Amino acid sequence: MIHATHNTTAKGAAPRRGIGLSPLAVVVLAAVAAIRVPLHDLDLVREGSILAALLVFVPLAIWVAVALARRVPNPLLTLTVVGFAYAGMLAVTHQLLWGAAFGGNPPSLGGNLEGVLSPGAEAAVFRVSAFFSSLATGTAVGVVAGAVAWALRRLWQGA
Repeated sequence: MIHATHNTTAKGAAPRRGIGLSPLAVVVLAAVAAIRVPLHDLDLVREGSILAALLVFVPLAIWVAVALARRVPNPLLTLTVVGFAYAGMLAVTHQLLWGAAFGGNPPSLGGNLEGVLSPGAEAAVFRVSAFFSSLATGTAVGVVAGAVAWALRRLWQGA
């Protein structure tokens, strides 16, 4: 017979599996950060203002606090997943608000590439690039927040 041994968490509780957060918690945390996106795209919050900074950093502080408070098994993995959910929201919201964000004057290719592509192809290039850039950026935000949570946990465990 094979017996598996399990590490336990504080006070003898069974170890947490997966990322340590429910899918609903992941979506809510991602949405807290995604609130900034339409406010930015619709130019409702001035870039460089205190409110803009708060909308960037407070949600990430909440992510870290939740990961630490919930004692997720791997904060880096957990917040990377949250970041990927945020990335999806970021990508979709930017696409939906594309026209409003650019005020009817979308980006276009310049220099040697000006006029090479049809307007539709040019728009597709920019939109696809923006979509994947949003995915990369949002996921990277999750990785950085996860690294901060991981480092804080290591510091506190050593204290």
